[in-house]
This record gives sequence, structure tokens and C-alpha cells, in this order.
Amino acid sequence: MISPPSPASGDSSGSASTTTIPDVVIRLAGNSQDGIQAIGGFLARLAGRSDQEVMTYMTIPSTISGGPSIFQVRMGSGEILSAGDRADVLVTFYQHSYESHRSSLRPGGVLLYDSDHVTPNPNDKEITAVGVPMTSATVEAVGGSAKEKGKNIYVLGLLSRMFDLDVPKLNQLIKERFGGKNEDIVRNALLAFDAGYAYPAENLRSCLYRLEKPVPATGARPQVTTDGNSALAYGLLAAGVRYGAGYPITPWSSIMETLRTELPKYGGIFVQTEDEIAAISTALGFAYSGHLAMTGSSGPGLSLKMEALGWATMAEMPLIVINVQRGGPSTGMPTNIEQSDLLQAIYGSHGDCPRVVLAPKNVEDCFHLALEAGRIARQYSTPVLILTDQAIGTRIEAFDEPDLANLMVEIKPDLTPRDATYKPYPIDQITQHAPPGARINSGKYPTVTGLEHDEMGHPTANPALHTKMTAKRRDKIKALAATLPAPELAGDESGDVLLIGWGCTYGPIREAMTRLRGAGVKVGHMQIRHIHPFAPGIEKTIAGFKHILVVEINDEGLYGYGQLATLLRARYCNPAITSINKTDGLTYKVSEIVERVAQHIGLADTTAGMRQHSILASAR
Repeated sequence: MISPPSPASGDSSGSASTTTIPDVVIRLAGNSQDGIQAIGGFLARLAGRSDQEVMTYMTIPSTISGGPSIFQVRMGSGEILSAGDRADVLVTFYQHSYESHRSSLRPGGVLLYDSDHVTPNPNDKEITAVGVPMTSATVEAVGGSAKEKGKNIYVLGLLSRMFDLDVPKLNQLIKERFGGKNEDIVRNALLAFDAGYAYPAENLRSCLYRLEKPVPATGARPQVTTDGNSALAYGLLAAGVRYGAGYPITPWSSIMETLRTELPKYGGIFVQTEDEIAAISTALGFAYSGHLAMTGSSGPGLSLKMEALGWATMAEMPLIVINVQRGGPSTGMPTNIEQSDLLQAIYGSHGDCPRVVLAPKNVEDCFHLALEAGRIARQYSTPVLILTDQAIGTRIEAFDEPDLANLMVEIKPDLTPRDATYKPYPIDQITQHAPPGARINSGKYPTVTGLEHDEMGHPTANPALHTKMTAKRRDKIKALAATLPAPELAGDESGDVLLIGWGCTYGPIREAMTRLRGAGVKVGHMQIRHIHPFAPGIEKTIAGFKHILVVEINDEGLYGYGQLATLLRARYCNPAITSINKTDGLTYKVSEIVERVAQHIGLADTTAGMRQHSILASAR
């Protein structure tokens, strides 16, 4: 529960008073060309540089011509695990923005609207509506041919005034953002910001707030503020990846663009190929030569990579494959969220094709799971798939800077001579390839092929050998499973409900658990990061709960269970495992999970005691 805010001293102008609050949810609604993502990005990075917690959420249109778009940012002190169910402040640029998103504003919230384009309902007394001529004020401030360009930066200044944000840090962020462009652009951006900040305080008299200042932990590391795709890209660099290949597709493309820029700095290269099949084939060429390589895509691209993934499993090549999931099937909903590629990732190839599948739980985990993927791929000579999703890939979070000095891995091809007993595919050991150029003292050089093979890699159709080699490829994944740590269990160790999730569901599930426990329900939460193979210990955890509810963003399928729930039921044969699913292309709200759990366990009245407390209304 969020404690009631306390009044603070008058603001610097002396004309109005401010109210101190722990955190705030701001939703910006406009069109994709209005730069609302830039406003949210500035706010998120300011939070990171101010040692505050932050989490964002965005939707963008899938059409080239653009269209309605939102960016939601939650920032403040204390632990922030979700972007917020409902907004405390809604900023609307157009009438359609107001009409589409008024329902997202909680009772007692603040509607900040562009009075040049928006006419709110005058009978709506549940909220405080503040009209500001954002468009005309920007034109007046910037002038010249810029017209209303810079309206987003004007709004950033307005929000800075409203929440008493750190202006010098924001000015620096603006200069960094536009520093590589013409000086006029930087000057106009600062003019627009200053004009928004100078909006008369008396017009915002009932809407002035100040975020609580966090208390830095002793010895805390500096914070990094970034999105999941960037964290994943830099995690791959830290893991020793120096070579990669890919083809553009939303929402994976920003990983590709980052690696294209960064890999040459480490003596590597990223190749943009003509299609997805060429991308994975090129990456496998890098892996064959002794390097840790990667490729990536989204769901449709992963489908095209499947045959080559089968080759990677048969040849036992260390390779990292990233899938930033989106709505499907086919081209589906390219800019929306879904977790519907799980079974494809595990079983998509033909034949018995065991491989490893990992799923990060948040932005920070993208970095660390990339390191783990690199370790597993090299140690077990196997393809490793990282299943992230559009929500994690595009949202911004702040977290402690990783200890890069102790985490960075540098990998060179092992060209040391192999003795006369060397076999690349020994039946009783894990494969370790000799890259081209390594001397084989026996003079018998191995073959690498997608055909079934003997211990030297030579093709064979021997039935007994195929059985042994199939078991060899399977058993090394089982050996990996035995080394994995049990998933962390939060909340109650046993009781009424165990909530299980994977990927972007982590934060909303954790907050839902807290609310349910506050209402007297005994609830635990387990987020599964190692999805294939499962880590030991899961069966012991689920045995302690009456209801095991798997929360995931995919369909319940023909038999009533989501994809992870299906795997868990098959593995542990526990009939208490069931599903909470949705397929609307949006992340889970905390209240959605709470209400679905209450319905499932027969506590229809429980939700009344668990409703989200408004942080601004409490001040009134």
C-alpha cells in the first residue's frame, strides 16, 4: 500500500504550494509523430540519473503512416515493478487521444490537455482538467519555420514545473539527445522547454507536486537507465559475442542496429543479410569458425530459421538466437505484446531437436541472461534461444550498473593442436569442436554436417549409432538442468495460490501477490527464467499450494491451458496447474491478475480491499 503523501513547503515562486508524493504514473497520448516517446524517455532517464525507480510502457502503430500512440512512465522512490494500472496524470494532444484514454485516468487524477485541439467533457467532475495551449505556445516560443515542432519538449517543461523536476539534468539530457544535430535544433528545444516550464504556476495551483527523494544505499553502484533490447545487446557483448547476423523486423531491429554499431569496436562484425535464412546460416558460419555468434528476429523470422536451427542442433554448434516476441500468427500485431512463441522455440524444428530456452524477467535480467546464454552455449555446445518480448524490449527501467570488469568475457578460437585421440562427437562426453585451422595430430580431420554422424562427424545411417547420438544430444541438456538453481519463490512458501509467470509478467504478478497477501490470501510467486529445461525444485514448490495459476499472454488453446501451463502440466502431472491467459496485445494490469485469482479461488468480494490506492487523490 502507498502511504498518504505529506504536504511540503511552498514552491520556489511562492505563489502555490506543492505536495510530496512517493511516485507518479504519467500517460502521454497523441500520435506517433508527436515525439511522445521522447518525453517519456527523458523522464525515465532523469529518474535513472536521480537514483529513482522507473518503468515505462508504450504502444506504437504498426503502419508506416503512423497513428495514435501512447507512452506511460511510472517514476518515484521505492520499488516499482509495473508501469501502473491507471494514470495519475493524462496528457492528451488531440480529441481522439482524450476520448480513447480518459478511462485510463483514475478518479481524482489530472487531465492535462492541449486546449488548441481538445475539448473535454465539462460535466466530468471526477478529475481535475487543466487546459494549456500547447501547440500555439510552442509556435510562439520557437517561432520561425519550426511551427509546432517541439511541442513534446514544451510538454516536458510543463511536467517539470508540475513535479518540480531537476531542470539542469533535463537540460543536459536535451543537449545530449540533440547534440549531434544543428545548433538551431538544440536551441529551439531548450526554448520550448523553458516556455513550458514558465507556464504560470497559478494555473497549476492544485496540481503541483514533488517526488520524494530516494535515500541512496550505502556503497550503491551508479544506475543505468535503458530499454530491454539495449540491455540484451550489451549483455551479448559482455558474454563474448563478437559476430552476428540478422534481418530487420519489429521489435527486434534495435538489437541489430546496436550490434552493428558496437561490434566493430571489439574487433567484430554484424552482417545484415538478405533474409532470415541467410542470417542464421551466416551466424552458424561464425560459430563453426570458433566464435560465439548470434542471430535474432521476431516470431515470423524465427519460423524461417527453424531448418537451420535443426542443423545447429545436429552439428552441436554454440549459437545464441534471440526472439523478441510480438503478436501473431503471420504478421499479426507487429507492435503489440504476446508470449505465444514458447512452443515454437522449444519444438519448432523437425525431428528430436533438444535446445535451451531462456526468458528474462525484466530489463536488467536481459543483460544477465545474455551472459548466461553465452556460458551455456559454449559449455554445452548447443543453440540457446532467448525469448524476450515487445514489452521488455521497448520499456525503460533503471538498475545498478553491472560490474563489467568482472563480467566481461573475451573468447578466442581455440587453435591448440588436438592429440591423436581427439573426436569431436564422443558419445560419452559433451562435444567440443576444433575450429578450422586447428591441427589434428592424428591427421584424421573431422567432418561437420547435418547428417547423422559417428564420433568423427562422418555421415552414418547405423540404427544403433543414431540411437546413441540422439541420447547424447538429449542427455547434455539434462545434465545442464541438474546444474540450474531452483526458481526464486517470493511471498508465502505454501498456502492458497502459487502464481507462476515468465517474461514481462514478472512485475505485475509480484505486485498482485502483494495485494492478495494484504487481503489475507496466502500467495507465492515463482518466475521461471529457465524454461527448457526446467530447473530442479519446481515440483517441490508447487506441491505446497492448493491452486497453481500460470499467468501468461497467450491463448488457452484447444484444451484450456496456455503454453507454459501446458508444459508444466505435462512435466509434473499436477491437476492443480491451470491458466490465466489473455490475448489483447497489452501487458497485464495488476488489477487484472488480482481479479482473475479472486474469481478462481471463489473470493469475488476480495478485490474491494485490494484496489490500487491513488497517490495524488490521497493528498486532497
